[in-house]
Amino acid sequence: MKRLFCLIMALVLLSYGSMALARKHPKALPANNSLQCAAFSPYVGTLNPNYGAHPDRKLIAQLLDTLIAQTPFRCIMTYGVLNGLDTVFSVAKERNLKVIAIIWLDNDPAVNSQSISKGIEVAKAYPDTIIKLSCGSEVRTRHGYAFDGEINRCFDSVRKAGVKQPITTIDTWWEWCNRSLSCTESSFAKQVDWIGTNVFPWWENKYSGKYACIPADEAADFHIARLETLHRAYPKKEIIMTEFGWPNGPNGKSEINIKTGQYCGIASPENQTLVIQSTFKKLAQKHWSGIAFQAFSENWKASAEGEFGNYWGLCAGTPPYTCTRGIKLR
Repeated sequence: MKRLFCLIMALVLLSYGSMALARKHPKALPANNSLQCAAFSPYVGTLNPNYGAHPDRKLIAQLLDTLIAQTPFRCIMTYGVLNGLDTVFSVAKERNLKVIAIIWLDNDPAVNSQSISKGIEVAKAYPDTIIKLSCGSEVRTRHGYAFDGEINRCFDSVRKAGVKQPITTIDTWWEWCNRSLSCTESSFAKQVDWIGTNVFPWWENKYSGKYACIPADEAADFHIARLETLHRAYPKKEIIMTEFGWPNGPNGKSEINIKTGQYCGIASPENQTLVIQSTFKKLAQKHWSGIAFQAFSENWKASAEGEFGNYWGLCAGTPPYTCTRGIKLR
């Protein structure tokens, strides 16, 4: 009897220890909760986020209705909460879409304060629609470490306000690896609830000396390899590939690697579909989440990112906003 009692107590203690460990380090989302989303920005046509008019509710509703009707995406990631972009959340709620919301941060602390305040407001107002938050996107990629304080200020403000959604700061895999091929932890590692990382073999083709030539049929494997590296560096964190994609044009054109002089990575509608579908298939096999970049092409990006900048959308950035048909996520 004593031996039986000891065995029962040992099992109870083991069970309790496992439960305590699970509470300390929550598991990543199970397979049926893995996210398959599209990055959504409504600055289509002649709209430009840097000046002039901003998207209104009617346009946002039209774009989301098109995305729902013509693609399988039922989850989006948004870029900012100011200039009427907070309307996205009410429109998304009406259509039962889930949203990962980015509180946009840049080099103007006053504007950042407005973004943080509005981000807190919408996170509390739409707790069932907004499922995750990010304090900024690629802030380190754009500015180095100069605005780490703004990211930390956002973290502190959101948490002090009692916002319940998990929070991160989104950046490239390179920044999350602390700019190291061995992938050491970022200084933000202990401050975030999840890791949001952007992976773009297309841009590696242009800037990388290490990964200099990645064709479309190898892009999915490249995505998974970078995520595997991050999983080793952050074994207790949920990791989401918050941007990945491929340009659909100018059809047949390629970037030139500025370090090696190689041409690699051909832009085309076929290659875009290949990269999106093959990547989602491999993500699903691992029960990992991903966000395709992007839902709608934006013409203003041609001046910001060169000749490929306005060709990343799965849907056209001009009326009638037709989307690529037949995209399969799993």
